[in-house]
Formats: sequence, structure tokens, C-alpha cells
Amino acid sequence: MTAEESNRRIPAERYTARLAACRDAIAERGFSALLVGVGPDLRYLTGFVGEPMERITLLVVPREGPVSFVVPQLEAVKAGSTPLASAGAATVVPFGETDDAAGIVAGLLAAAGTSGAAGTDAAAGTGARGAIGVSDRLWAMHVLQMQAVLPGRRFEPASTVLRELRQVKDADEARLLLLAARAADRTVNAISAGRLIGRTESEVSREIRQRLIDEGHDLADFAIVGSGPNGASPHHDAGERVIGAGEPVVIDIGGTLAGYLSDTTRTIWVAGDVEHGGSAPTPEFTRVYDLVRRAQAAATATVRPGATAESVDAAARGVIAAAGYGEYFTHRTGHGIGLEVHEDPYIVAGNPTPLGPGMAFSVEPGIYLPGRWGVRLENIVMCGATGPDVLNRSSLDLRVVRG
Repeated sequence: MTAEESNRRIPAERYTARLAACRDAIAERGFSALLVGVGPDLRYLTGFVGEPMERITLLVVPREGPVSFVVPQLEAVKAGSTPLASAGAATVVPFGETDDAAGIVAGLLAAAGTSGAAGTDAAAGTGARGAIGVSDRLWAMHVLQMQAVLPGRRFEPASTVLRELRQVKDADEARLLLLAARAADRTVNAISAGRLIGRTESEVSREIRQRLIDEGHDLADFAIVGSGPNGASPHHDAGERVIGAGEPVVIDIGGTLAGYLSDTTRTIWVAGDVEHGGSAPTPEFTRVYDLVRRAQAAATATVRPGATAESVDAAARGVIAAAGYGEYFTHRTGHGIGLEVHEDPYIVAGNPTPLGPGMAFSVEPGIYLPGRWGVRLENIVMCGATGPDVLNRSSLDLRVVRG
């Protein structure tokens, strides 16, 4: 294994530690078991990467007893090579095309003493009759199959357990988030230094996606390019509008590097030159840009252990509202990031979650003037031991490009 490959890898012992913490949380919250399907929860616990499909794949984590990894026969070798299975912390249980996979899962739960007998107290929340947690990404068809073979059981979201674990990043996760952020920074800088005038948004978006891959991402998940009035739509789909001189462009990009996401936004003023009829940023745009930057700085400065998620949102929103633009800040200040681009903690009013070291999230205030233009500035920030650790390092200064 090369040094670069090692730097992109989470050690196997992390997965066994995560499973142990998960089982402690299962007991603490009174669940009898978790059923974790394909998605970020499964990748977090096992290292397994796959796509959901009609054949069920489940990590069966009972409150007590052996952990089983139930997979289609054609995925058995892949499941067996995951860090958790390789360490012997989970036993791979393959099933054939005509086997009753749901019945197999029910049998495993019964063997672990967690199936419970019909008519016992389902409200007790402890022992065999505690709720069964199912991961958020598990398809409804699979949940219905499990309900059919486990009649009378109460099913609840497994996120009650897993969100507490996943929202605090360990050192390996922090390292991968930093690698992803820096790769996105280099991509933003390259796009800002290149030609924009006369190109369509979709053309620039394609270049961004390729650059993210070239900079080390495995996937380029999104590349929003909102020029002129399109910048007033926060989730604009890059289209065939041609970027012109004398207007701003909102560029919001992100992708996946070794499972962990990048997400950063910069707003660029395309000035052009006399030949292209360009112009310097207007006084109003400069004023709004500075306002968004101050809001971004205020929110970032609020980040520290014990501060609440909603207080970070309030810091950004207060700056913008005080200047009379509150109605044009139309979304939350940020979202957690890790194995998903949007996950806990959400930086939004009404979320009293206290921040703690290892929590990572975006700080991305914006102002959107319908039919005219928008401004958004976004960094990924991690809550450190005493304050914010900003993962993105590309400049927040107003970029005025000529080409």
C-alpha cells in the first residue's frame, strides 16, 4: 500500500470500535437490535460500499449476541473483505436467490434472544421486546418484509442511535474531510483563474467535475454554476445560459473522497474588459458581498464547544437581518457533513444541539435577490477543542476575473 493509499484509508480497528460504541448506544436507548441497510450508516459501521437493490443487505446488530452481515450470495466475498468482517466482529451470512432473506434475519434475531414473544409488553423498551431500529436509507419494501416476519414488533429509526455516533468525527474522518476540502479549494482556485466569459454554465460545471476528479475525488457529486439572475436560485441546475461580463457567478461544488464529502461555495464577479463590455463590481454588489462575508465570519467565530447549532445560525442571520436583507437569506446557515453531504448537526434555528469537538458542518450564509443575482460563501468548519477549525482555505476575498 502506498503512502497516498494509506492516507485515504480508515484503519480496521476504527470499525470494531464503532461497533462497540453502537452496541453500547443500543443498550442505553433500549433497542433490542438495529437493522442497518446499504448506505452511509452501513459504510460507517462496516466499510461496505454498495448500492441499494431489491436483494436485501443488512447488518444485524442485536443488543446481545453475535453480529451478522446478511448479504446476497453474489456479494458474500465483497462483504467478507470489509474491515469489520475481516476482523471477525461480524459473520457474513449469504443467501441464495430463492432463499427467504427476511426469514433468515428473523431467525438470527430469535437466536440472539431479541425476537420477543407476541403479547409481551412492547412498550417496555427493554430486553427482547425493545424497538428494532432500521436505518434511514433502508427501502420501504425491505422494512415491510421485516414487519411481516416480525409481527407486533415496534420499528423505529436507527438514526436515534447512529446520529450521535456519526456526527462526531474521529481523527481519521477529520483527515479525510480535510483532504476533500483542500482538493475542492484547488478546484475553485483553478476555475477562478480560468476563462468564464462566453462559456455556458453547463460547460463550466463539466470542467469543475473533471477537476474534482483530477484533484483526488472519487466522485464529483455536484457543481452548481449560477450566473447572473440564476445565482439567486441557491440550488440552480447549471444550464445553457452563457456567462457574460459585468455579472456575478455563484459556484457551489462538492464531491466524495474516500467516502467523505467536500462542499464549498464562492461567488465571483466576472468583470471582463472594454472589448467585452465589462465593468467592475457595482457598489450594491460589493456591499452585499461584504455583508455575506461578515455574516460568514460572525457565524464561524461563534463555533466552540458548548455553543448551540442555532446560535451559529443566529450569528449569521443577525448580521444580514440588521442590514435589511433578512428576507433574502432563505435557507439555514449550514448542515453537518461527513459520509453524507447533508447530515447532523443542522445549523438552523430551533436546533439546540450543543456543538462538541469533532462535529463538522458547513457555514454558508447567502443573500438572493430574485431576478438579479445572489451571493453565497461557504466553508466547512470543524468544532475544535477551543474554537473553529476551518477546513477550506481558499480566499473569501471578492474575486474579480477578467476572462
